[in-house]
Amino acid sequence: MYLHLGQNEIVPDHRIIGIFDLDKCSYEKRTREYLTRAEKDGVVLDVSGDLPKSFVVCDHPYHPQIVYLSQLNTSTLKNRAESEKLVL
Repeated sequence: MYLHLGQNEIVPDHRIIGIFDLDKCSYEKRTREYLTRAEKDGVVLDVSGDLPKSFVVCDHPYHPQIVYLSQLNTSTLKNRAESEKLVL
């Protein structure tokens, strides 16, 4: 199955490590450090097209991890992921 993150970005669900609320998580120092480091490493992809509300951390075959910034909130992404699994 796949999860649509917004814009034209779709990722395989088996690659998803976590879906995080950007507003809630950005208060934590370690999260800010993680996102800053990911940005410096060039593994952050902004697929929001607008103000991002969440970020999705994914496993990647060529990098340790890829971080997608999405304009969708975490509950929307969660609902999409769950509805895709129900289709089976």
